[in-house]
Amino acid sequence: MIFEHLDTYGHEQVVFCHNKDVGLKAIIAIHNTVLGPALGGTRMWPYESEQDALNDVLRLSRGMTYKNAVAGLNIGGGKAVIIGDPATDKSEGLFRAFGQFVESLGGRYITAEDVGIDVNDMEFVYRETQFVTGVHQVHGGSGDPSPFTAYGTMQGLLASLNRKFGNEDVGNYSYAVQGLGHVGIEFVKLLKERGAKIFVTDINKDRVERAVSEYGAEAVGLDEIYDVDADVYSPCALGGTVNEKTLPRLKAKIICGAANNQLANNAIGDEVERRGILYAPDYAVNAGGVMNVSLEIDGYNRERAMRMMRTIYHNLTRIFEISQRDGIPTYMAADRLAEERIEIMGKLKLPLGRAQPRFQGRVRGA
Repeated sequence: MIFEHLDTYGHEQVVFCHNKDVGLKAIIAIHNTVLGPALGGTRMWPYESEQDALNDVLRLSRGMTYKNAVAGLNIGGGKAVIIGDPATDKSEGLFRAFGQFVESLGGRYITAEDVGIDVNDMEFVYRETQFVTGVHQVHGGSGDPSPFTAYGTMQGLLASLNRKFGNEDVGNYSYAVQGLGHVGIEFVKLLKERGAKIFVTDINKDRVERAVSEYGAEAVGLDEIYDVDADVYSPCALGGTVNEKTLPRLKAKIICGAANNQLANNAIGDEVERRGILYAPDYAVNAGGVMNVSLEIDGYNRERAMRMMRTIYHNLTRIFEISQRDGIPTYMAADRLAEERIEIMGKLKLPLGRAQPRFQGRVRGA
């Protein structure tokens, strides 16, 4: 069953990582290394089953291949998940053991932060392997990628507004933001700076209170976010929130947010198109974080990172153009753009073994 799934979606390698002494249960999935070593974050989540964890990492790693390709990066796609509750199960030993597994792959997989992980966790991973990004700047890293992901999401929003309404006046529209984690709260901050009306929700009440008190957002219930009369629905939590039950309730004219795998399935993507809602493909929109950390491979430069993230606007514009040209939904247009680049660049790239990351200027701690 697993090998059939790998054949279907093209995964190259899946590694199951276990260390009972520190309670580590993790899965690393390398989807595609045609463009370079696989780069993608590590997620820590209390999955209900190991099968759920496997399904998630396979889906997320494939998404990273497409995200990195559309972003114009010379890196492939991978992802890792750690099974556990980030509020209670973190430890130095757990992350250092995970780092040893990453190191054992010899650079085929480069990790970074994702849901449930922060820069301090990455520091422990970094003690065991150089193949990690998003560490503190003192080590030559770029720190927390969340602000960059949010900034890139704003670039995608500007392109979407221009496509749908013919302008980029963020403050003229209203937004239903679902999820106020590291990226979500940064995105709310950017919306507030542009004078937008913002509705927010999150499972964490403290985060909601912060959005209300600091950014003037209006709080709504977890389920009520789908009924808000907002121009833009911005999913910034976990995936699959645009589905058979929620889509008929959405009043938004645009779906643009930072979450991965926002569409429950392709059929939902088709229905979004039929309803006249402009969907900004998630992996094209939320590429700012991976763009930023990818620069750590050859030596980080913040100015270059900001320039790179502004290309998200043009990437979205290109996707919208392909969608109109070929008469296909935007999610398919994004996939087409990614697949074309992988095919073309795959004929030009050096073998992976000759394109190992250098991480210039790095000095690892003991």
